[in-house]
Amino acid sequence: MLRVVSWNINGIRSPLHGVVYEEPNNRTTVAMGRILDNLDADIVCFQETKVTRDALTEPLAIIEGYNSYFSFSRNRSGYSGVATFCKDSATPVAAEEGLSGLLATQNGDVGCYGNMDEFTQEELRALDSEGRALLTQHKIRTWEGKEKTLTIINVYCPHADPGKPERLAFKMRFYRLLQIRAEALLAAGSHVIILGDLNTAHRPIDHWDAVNLEYFEEDPGRKWMDGLLSNLGCQAGSHVRPFIDSYRYFQPKQEGAFTCWSIVTGARHLNYGSRIDYVLGDRTLVIDTFQASFLLPEMMGSDHCPVGAVLSVSSVPAKQCPPLCTRFLPEFAGTQLKILHFLVRLKQDPVFKQSTLPLSNQTQVQMRPNKARVHSSRPRPGSTRGQKQLMSYFQSSSSRLQASANLELPSLGTLVTPKTPEDKVTAKVVQGQSKASEAKNEKEVRISFWKSVLGGPLPMPLCRGHKEPCVMRTVKKPGPNLGRHFYMCARPQGPPTDPSARCNFFLWSRPS
Repeated sequence: MLRVVSWNINGIRSPLHGVVYEEPNNRTTVAMGRILDNLDADIVCFQETKVTRDALTEPLAIIEGYNSYFSFSRNRSGYSGVATFCKDSATPVAAEEGLSGLLATQNGDVGCYGNMDEFTQEELRALDSEGRALLTQHKIRTWEGKEKTLTIINVYCPHADPGKPERLAFKMRFYRLLQIRAEALLAAGSHVIILGDLNTAHRPIDHWDAVNLEYFEEDPGRKWMDGLLSNLGCQAGSHVRPFIDSYRYFQPKQEGAFTCWSIVTGARHLNYGSRIDYVLGDRTLVIDTFQASFLLPEMMGSDHCPVGAVLSVSSVPAKQCPPLCTRFLPEFAGTQLKILHFLVRLKQDPVFKQSTLPLSNQTQVQMRPNKARVHSSRPRPGSTRGQKQLMSYFQSSSSRLQASANLELPSLGTLVTPKTPEDKVTAKVVQGQSKASEAKNEKEVRISFWKSVLGGPLPMPLCRGHKEPCVMRTVKKPGPNLGRHFYMCARPQGPPTDPSARCNFFLWSRPS
């Protein structure tokens, strides 16, 4: 059996904070290894790693028992990025970054690019510059003993911001490039799996509020998926599409099967989300070898949950990892020298050590322009010049006693008669009470002053639906209300028919 899992991890370093470490000195490696163990897959594909080449650390990339491959964003730091971890028993025969082939090194690449004449070189370079695609090619063996090729395309498709129409155009061009590459691989005889975050909920059943979304079916991303995926009710014919949504193949009518939820609104508590993460396989592969397709909503650490599939094939590992493997990066392979390699600890020669005399017994030679003068460092007899030693500033106890003995004592007539113990106690009590009273009065004055200046926070208003304290939010969307504060129900977002979900209470905050 071959088990593949995909997870939009929303920052590959973020879930590590929730793992209990047993080895503090190697905690990153332990945490990453434990995540991979919990996913229990032969091939794990991560999206939105948010790590660049310079920020990738060895404990994060080199995990015992796995070989890993990364694609980084070349434009922004902490943005996008995908990674694929393969068990050593599923080592790929080839690996490649990007869809266009412009990032290929011609050594260990997957190949099969198709006809991309509709794209300019600048457009292809831009589509591959955000680190959104990574291909690994594997050899698999079916139960009949036949050896075949399987190419896994790990993708993190762009999000179309409603306020940025150029990003919708970028998303659709990325979709087009992905389809051309996948179909070219199919035409070359390889099986293909496209898995990852496609950033589109395909059907109304895949979205919590599809009924209230205007022109849901007319969305360009959904139309593209219609052209890519076969209708499960279709038989072989001219209208059959090349790929199948594996989860809907096994669970065609399962409602509430979501993979992404809003963290800000707490929508995961009431499963108020959408399904935008997929495992798509070519039609023959899904029908012949897929045994199951699943979601893992109980896996926390991201605003997405993992998705995966099980295939009734076995992996044939390559004898050597492809050149793209992170263990071959200079910083991890040991071929890139660190600055410490250029610093060597000097061992002092024992002969030189014995010949070294204290500075006070040596002769210092001070060189001046056109003239050399010799100075002796020994102090002259009777001379007071020279640097004093540190101990000369401290007196011994015997000298202090001798000095105190030479002091003149005051006469008895000058001494004041000491007070009785009762008088001393009374004076101390009166003095302490006076100081405490003064400090209390001063503190009360300060408190009353600051209370008059600072009124303190106003109590939170109560929402009308539940009569519970609201939460304050800030408008972050560009526009006339940017930066304004408002109050809303504190409960998590959910279906309008659920009484435990957030009510529609809204109130602008008064300016301070």
